[in-house]
Amino acid sequence: MRSRSNLVLLGIVLVTLVTTWISLPTDFLDIAGFKEDNDIYIHEGLDLQGGLQVILEARPPDGQSIGSDELNGTRDTIERRVSGLGVSEPLIQTRGSNQIVVELPGIDDPDAAISLLQETALLEIIDTQGTPLNVGTRVNTSLGPAFLPTATATPTAMGEVTAEAEGTPTTEGTPAAGETATPEGSPTAPAAPTVDGPTYEVVVSGADIKDAYPTRDQFGGIVVGFELEGDAADRFFQYTSTHIGQPMSIVVDKIVINTATINSAISNQGIINGLSAQQVSDLSLQLKSGALEVPLEVVQSRTVGPTLGQDSIDKSIVAGIVGLSLVAIMMILYYRLPGLLSIVALLIYTSVVFALFKLIPVTLTLAGIAGFILSIGMAVDANVLIFSRLKDEIRTGRPIRNAIEAGFDHAWPSIRDSNIATMITCVILYWFGRYTGASIIQGFALTLFIGVVVSMFTAIIVTRTLLRVLLNIRPITDQWWLGVEHTRDTSAGVAD
Repeated sequence: MRSRSNLVLLGIVLVTLVTTWISLPTDFLDIAGFKEDNDIYIHEGLDLQGGLQVILEARPPDGQSIGSDELNGTRDTIERRVSGLGVSEPLIQTRGSNQIVVELPGIDDPDAAISLLQETALLEIIDTQGTPLNVGTRVNTSLGPAFLPTATATPTAMGEVTAEAEGTPTTEGTPAAGETATPEGSPTAPAAPTVDGPTYEVVVSGADIKDAYPTRDQFGGIVVGFELEGDAADRFFQYTSTHIGQPMSIVVDKIVINTATINSAISNQGIINGLSAQQVSDLSLQLKSGALEVPLEVVQSRTVGPTLGQDSIDKSIVAGIVGLSLVAIMMILYYRLPGLLSIVALLIYTSVVFALFKLIPVTLTLAGIAGFILSIGMAVDANVLIFSRLKDEIRTGRPIRNAIEAGFDHAWPSIRDSNIATMITCVILYWFGRYTGASIIQGFALTLFIGVVVSMFTAIIVTRTLLRVLLNIRPITDQWWLGVEHTRDTSAGVAD
């Protein structure tokens, strides 16, 4: 028993040292850049570091409905776009049957982010039937008509386009004369009016794009590179090889962004140039992520300032220190030596939980901090059950060593059942928060769940091992150290 306790103690010490190192700030004792390379840090949510929360609502055309598959597909597209923004700890989830909640912590430009989330970015390369089209012209294509913009619409940024194929000469794009089209009024009915004019055949579309990325052309200018895959590459090669010397237009969201002359056959690669660095970044991200399944409308947006988040963190730290101090004083005064060991176990518990928050990782919010603090109380509660049972065992006349073992054994079923019930509740809360899009509920449920699981480990394994090792080093003969003032005399056959 003694050697086993020592081995368990050694394991506890190693776990404590590792988790304490992980829990410390990322730049503290970062051995060979391990923490930084593996992104081991506290992931702060929207309410702590500030940022943007947007609620998007799907608005399908009249006569059409949206199902869960379409909504989930739209969410996945938004998620891919957000990942390209470089936002730390984004949250994108559906809510109800027609809404998507997007939380972007640390975002610098909320308006640009909202605009990017709503963009469809439908790329089409069309056959202009030998007629050059002006940049900015709205066109109808075989994939659908173009709608007239509203009075407040902002025209898409234009740029020159050249097509380029690997191993083939570059065709120099020649933008046709004309500037960005001017909006021609706003719709007066829910269904926006379409543009009059011919319908152009689509050679390839954004759905045929294998990849899109910012790159540089032969002159060092930043451009959007794109690659076609499968049958699309073959179709594009057949089209360009039979239309050499004729114009070809590239259309994004039914607006011509470039008309270029085909100088040679092109297979599976091309570039779009003449855009600013920001436009290149946005367009490559949109093309890579694809078009949204359904149109989205912003029904609510909220910006959270980082000052509020930092103030909340400071107050939470103060509350945690005060709470832990009061708990420590109560445990030591009432349970004495076991209470002191429970505080040691509680510090180990805190170290393990924070390390898990960084490793999983858990996006920490104010509600998550509340769940963590509540789990601290439950960890203490487990020790209270154990020590109360221990005192009862001593009062019945059991030897101290046997009383300690019996106290842990008899308290375990109550601790196990209550904590399992709490974990089941956490799972239900997490699912409910995910369905309703309430990230605050999810954060609370997740941190509480982790805290409860770790609390069972520290209450049963850590505290018990510390008591066993202490008894092996120096046997306790005075029951006062265990919080027991008087022992009932069981040797006499009659009561006092």
